[in-house]
Amino acid sequence: MNDGGSGGPRRELGAFLRSRRERLAPADVGLPGSPRRRTPGLRREEVAELAGVSSSWYAWLEQGRVRTSEQVLRSVARALRLNADETAHVLSFVEHAAPAGQAPGWVSRNLLSLVEKLAPNPAVVLDPHWDLLAWNAGYTALLTDLARLAPKQRNLLWLVFRWPPARSLLASWEPEARSLLGQFRAKAARHPEDGRYAEITGELLADPDAVRWYGRRETSAFHPAVRHFRHPVAGDLRLRYVKLAAVDQPGHHLLAYLPDDPATEEALTALTG
Repeated sequence: MNDGGSGGPRRELGAFLRSRRERLAPADVGLPGSPRRRTPGLRREEVAELAGVSSSWYAWLEQGRVRTSEQVLRSVARALRLNADETAHVLSFVEHAAPAGQAPGWVSRNLLSLVEKLAPNPAVVLDPHWDLLAWNAGYTALLTDLARLAPKQRNLLWLVFRWPPARSLLASWEPEARSLLGQFRAKAARHPEDGRYAEITGELLADPDAVRWYGRRETSAFHPAVRHFRHPVAGDLRLRYVKLAAVDQPGHHLLAYLPDDPATEEALTALTG
């Protein structure tokens, strides 16, 4: 079962599993504790027993030395008491025969027209790195004129962590920033050879909050939700995030911000008018 390929993602998976093993206490999984225990969290052999695999195989898994199946990773996830987002992150490392193709760095005419027609509702097109490829007048009015930013700064992660107004614009900045960072970390972990992910990570780690949260290996997934903005001109805005995959341009996503109440709808219209 030992396989030399794809070492980077496997090592990342192993490091993530180890971090989750070390946060568990024996009592969390119904095992007796011991005052002489030196290992933080559970031992590898304890996780292996709970997951129904051999101790040596589980050790190899944490060392990034083996490929595995979805069924086995689900067993390991249950043994480690992973939540739904963490389990999805672990399952994303199941290796498939053909890697996904590279997403184009341009936006189709149809997708660009859709973004423009959504105004005054803010809308943007994201690539797999969450670089912003297209945006409308509503997005500019809600945040800032992205055309004035350097191309490398036109990135959703950069805006949230490195653009100072974001911390006052987003009423719940910390939980939203942590969730976004967790989603990005989960994606970047599967592409260690991708220089753009590494570049964005380096930029993010100039922020102390990002450093702290990134080191915890927190992961999350996108969930539709209502976000509360405190806009300096339009006041309080409640916006629903809608994220759609572009079938005609694999790897691209449309992210739209729709008003959740009449007051927000009126404010967006006035803001772009």
